[in-house]
Amino acid sequence: EVQLQASGGGSVQAGGSLRLSCAASGFNFDEYAIGWYRQVPGKEREGVSCAKSSVDAIFYADSVKGRFTISRDNAKNTAYLQMNMLKPEDTAVYYCAASVDCKVVGNWIMGYGMYHWAKGTQVTVSS
Repeated sequence: EVQLQASGGGSVQAGGSLRLSCAASGFNFDEYAIGWYRQVPGKEREGVSCAKSSVDAIFYADSVKGRFTISRDNAKNTAYLQMNMLKPEDTAVYYCAASVDCKVVGNWIMGYGMYHWAKGTQVTVSS
């Protein structure tokens, strides 16, 4: 069974940090791009970061550059999103997803050939 599980969300004050994890099972993790996406009620889901299967290809949305760091450990079938200097506007439900490919489109990340989504994890940043 294909599974992706996102965890690590929580509530922090502005300027704080959180580390999200995305644990995968049931498929060849290292063959897929792993992206992090977020959604606020009433708005479209937006891509914030993606690491292609070749780890040297990493992308960030403009709004998180310099603050968020994506990484992946293919040996552990896990991806991470380290979020530093969090802002209230980062408040959202965060999802990870596996896709065939991903790239920067405008100011955001777009996944292509979406394969599987994890259930989201809530991140709340208070001012």
